[in-house]
Amino acid sequence: MKASTMPLREVPVDHHLARRAQRAYMEELHRRFGFAPGPLDAPEPGATYVVATAGIHPVAYGGIRPAVGHEDAIIEGAAEVKRMWVHPDWRGAGLGARVLSRLEELAAARGCAQMILDTNGALKEAISLYGRAGYQRIQRYNDNSEAELFFAKDLS
Repeated sequence: MKASTMPLREVPVDHHLARRAQRAYMEELHRRFGFAPGPLDAPEPGATYVVATAGIHPVAYGGIRPAVGHEDAIIEGAAEVKRMWVHPDWRGAGLGARVLSRLEELAAARGCAQMILDTNGALKEAISLYGRAGYQRIQRYNDNSEAELFFAKDLS
């Protein structure tokens, strides 16, 4: 199957494919920079996730939720990208860009004017993806101790 034609399914965060993708994402973060995995994400109002599968295996995943800033304050008009992940065997095939674009479409359909995200400096592939997709560096907007870099993109 080609990355360009692979279906992207919208799923809740507690769907079995979302759970498998979250585990793979957290395991990779642990390997790459010592991230200490906690519990898997719980459903939250306004959040949705997208997963791509090869056969029965998730190979790309990401979500959006209402953006949350310092001290858990909602950032009006913004959606926050969460848990962007592409299986290493599928990187470079355009699948991450497709997932990110689909998340932007979902956010715009919900009336969001901006996408924001945080990431760790060790995730070079993700940082490159965000740059190619038009995201610009911004100042820290949240209290995530694992995050080192912050990005935003205007959707209007």
